[in-house]
Amino acid sequence: MIKQILFAVALAVTLVVFAWTISRLAALFKLTKPAFPVTDFGKRIALTLKVAFGQTKILRRPVVGMMHALVWWGFLVILVGSIEMVIDGLAGTERVLGFLGIVYDVIFGSGDIFALIIGVLIMAFLFRRIFMHIKRFNGVEMKHHSHVDANIALSLIFFLMVTLLGMNTFYILDAKMAGHELVGIYPVSQVFAGWFGGISPQSAHLLHEINWWGHILGIFFFANYLPYSKHFHVFMSVPNVFLSNLAPIGKMKTMESITKEVKLMMDPEAAFAEPAEGEEEAVERFGVLDIEDITWKNYLDSLACTQCGRCTSVCPANLTGKLLSPRKVVMNVRERMGEKGPQMVKNGKEWSDGKALLGDYITAEELWACTTCNACAQECPININQPAIILDLRRYIVMEQSAAPGELNQIFSNIENNGAPWQFSQEDRMQWADELYMNQPVN
Repeated sequence: MIKQILFAVALAVTLVVFAWTISRLAALFKLTKPAFPVTDFGKRIALTLKVAFGQTKILRRPVVGMMHALVWWGFLVILVGSIEMVIDGLAGTERVLGFLGIVYDVIFGSGDIFALIIGVLIMAFLFRRIFMHIKRFNGVEMKHHSHVDANIALSLIFFLMVTLLGMNTFYILDAKMAGHELVGIYPVSQVFAGWFGGISPQSAHLLHEINWWGHILGIFFFANYLPYSKHFHVFMSVPNVFLSNLAPIGKMKTMESITKEVKLMMDPEAAFAEPAEGEEEAVERFGVLDIEDITWKNYLDSLACTQCGRCTSVCPANLTGKLLSPRKVVMNVRERMGEKGPQMVKNGKEWSDGKALLGDYITAEELWACTTCNACAQECPININQPAIILDLRRYIVMEQSAAPGELNQIFSNIENNGAPWQFSQEDRMQWADELYMNQPVN
């Protein structure tokens, strides 16, 4: 009974802290703007099964991709065991899902194997991060705390796998010594149990309890650590894929306010029509200056970002030495929202600290280096759309600051004066073809 009470208290604290974190994030999402209507649920489910659960995009790099995929699939299997532990902790039962029979054996036997696989792979990931100095793990945006955060998260996962195997190992010994029927199959832990043949019944029971509590409390701590870690993608990657923009990659979203102005220009009579009652609209900011201008999808992308660097590693601008790093842009959105968002929630949307996402976090030089080739969006394993926020930041530079590069300003001027990007009047447009056969009279 004492164990149940202690467990209930631990679970309640975990849920309260987690709910508080989620409420803070929900308040920050309220600061953002609409993105696109969420429709076509059939396509979204198919995409989620393919990209999020099937890990098809991350498997483009077969070796490392398979390593990550195995960790993900293993977590999904082990999650069933975590649910069982919560039920056991509250009800005071032991292996309560054992009634599932052969299904239980398959799930928990697979979980036991996956625990070993994940533990080994996590050690490999830590070795890669600490000793191999892989280029895409570094960059100006990857501060010291980013590397420390990654190592902490990986170490926590390794701890969870060790305690899971320890729990299963000493459960086998405890059950056998107490004469209880063994529930489930544990291929890996069965081998480990053979290494502790001379242990006493009391020690087996104690070590089982230590590992049980270590594992479940580790899960509770990890769940509340994740929202403040780069590994928040453990929670956010599936929703982010499900809420992907289903439009073709590279399709640029038009601005409704600009479309409306163009339509008014094409229908002069509408420009002088009296607006209907309640139709007056506040002046809209063109593009993105700060986090109050981003969409909910921009912010969701930033929370889901794994900071893996695959986007930056394929960016042609970055590869040729330009300042642009698509990963940095996404990370800056999350960083800026974390800095300014809580103050806006507290003091109102008009609150300002004198800084902005554009300029103080992301420079114009970075933005204009982007060729909008969409290689970053194509490569991202969880369908983050980096060019979307880059485009909106550039829109602000052009439409609000009138600070486009000289080459673009020349094009804008030509379009305004000549109706085309070229520096020729409409009457002179076909002069280039005067001496070509296609422009000669037909005999």
